[in-house]
Amino acid sequence: MVRNMRVLGIESSCDETGVAIYDDKEGLIAHALHTQIAMHAEYGGVVPELASRDHIKRVVPLVHQVIDEASMQLEDLDAIAYTAGPGLIGALLVGAMEARALAYALKIPAVPVHHMEGHLLAPMLEENPPTFPFVALLVSGGHTMLIRVDKPGVYELLGQSVDDAAGEAFDKSAKLLGLPYPGGPALEKLAQNGDSSAYHFPRPMADRANCDFSFAGLKTAVLNAVKASLDLEHDKANIARCFTDAVADTLCIKCKRALKITGLNTLVVAGGVSANSTIRSSLSEMMQKRHGKAFFARPQFCTDNGAMIALAGMLRFKAGQVKDLGVEVFPRWPLSELKAM
Repeated sequence: MVRNMRVLGIESSCDETGVAIYDDKEGLIAHALHTQIAMHAEYGGVVPELASRDHIKRVVPLVHQVIDEASMQLEDLDAIAYTAGPGLIGALLVGAMEARALAYALKIPAVPVHHMEGHLLAPMLEENPPTFPFVALLVSGGHTMLIRVDKPGVYELLGQSVDDAAGEAFDKSAKLLGLPYPGGPALEKLAQNGDSSAYHFPRPMADRANCDFSFAGLKTAVLNAVKASLDLEHDKANIARCFTDAVADTLCIKCKRALKITGLNTLVVAGGVSANSTIRSSLSEMMQKRHGKAFFARPQFCTDNGAMIALAGMLRFKAGQVKDLGVEVFPRWPLSELKAM
């Protein structure tokens, strides 16, 4: 009888240290995450040097934690997957060095994983995963892009942000409203009490016949609203609500265009911003009207995590896409450079 294969995944691209174990037959069997939000909140954003130092402290204990949770030994692993990019180079190196050291000691392969591919495949961790092909919307603090996905590793970029990513616009708008770091969740909470008719913010590039995004102008509209407000404390919730609605509408418009271009009717939404309840409900409702379906990862797997890296690593490992013992990370790494699986 062929035994199950198990891959340990390590995520350390920015301000979360994530470790998980994925079994090729049982699925996700253990995962753990440490977030650095409290540490970086004092500075209003991620400090790369502090992020790297914290990853060093956290990664080994988290590896032991998931091994114990899975009731197994390190020697039971078949491969070690790690985020090789894109991300902060110091943070990436921490995860890469840990993965390479473990792989060398255990005499098993190490598998470099693209961070955005991990996000893109995260909805496959759910009980009712999407089937290929589909259109994927990756929407996070660093990326906003639409991609046609024919199968793992076969990606066609349909459009992307020409300036700020959606998550970046959330964080900057939250800062304009005086909200604490991280801005996205705080803005979402504030928006729940806002009036959607109080302001009409632009839906950037909605009239352009492409799938590209732009959120810099929307951020400027928030700035102008803040400056013009005569009672900002009263208006904050309204601004937050109308900003969120504008982002959700823009994403829906561009997703519909991508679906029309590709002729597909399945939408996968991933990345940190996909945890936003307004955006999730807007995209789900849009797909229902099209008689299609939207797929999301559970909220805890929308942000950076080890589970998505373990899953992507398993697929790459089974495709034979492993690396030698050299350590190489990529602060920038286009999805188009990935090999098909």
